[in-house]
Amino acid sequence: MAEVKQTVEATETKAVTSKTRDMSFFIGGKAAPVTEEEVIVSRRFKDNEGKVIPFVMKPIPTERIEQLENECYKPKYEGSKKVGEEFDRARWIARMSLESTIYPDFRDKELLKAHGVVDPVDAVKKVLSVGGEYAEFMRAGQRINGYFDTFEDLVIDAKN
Repeated sequence: MAEVKQTVEATETKAVTSKTRDMSFFIGGKAAPVTEEEVIVSRRFKDNEGKVIPFVMKPIPTERIEQLENECYKPKYEGSKKVGEEFDRARWIARMSLESTIYPDFRDKELLKAHGVVDPVDAVKKVLSVGGEYAEFMRAGQRINGYFDTFEDLVIDAKN
């Protein structure tokens, strides 16, 4: 009986392995397209009908995320002597979230001028001036770029 069970398990494993090792799934653009998503980060901004205005966000490419990461290192000093660099994780998440945001456009010259800032990250902080709103914006940017997917989430998606 144990031999039959092992044979069935081995056959099932082989069938799954042969399907998952087909490299054609990763060649020629077979991945699902990246899509935009409406995200509520604040309930304070409403349209003329009183409906909450969602932000529109979209994942950004891995290469751009890596560039942003490299840009978010800042010098570390001991007194006046530079002793290395440290990673500014909060700024990296803010910039990733900003670049994932299609609407509103935080790079808009009028928006920047209206808030008296030059840096679009500062504009986000001015618009989302309630701490929880800014935190939700940062969470949304991470989530939309896949940073909150757990192994269990991925297994469920694979089964469906």
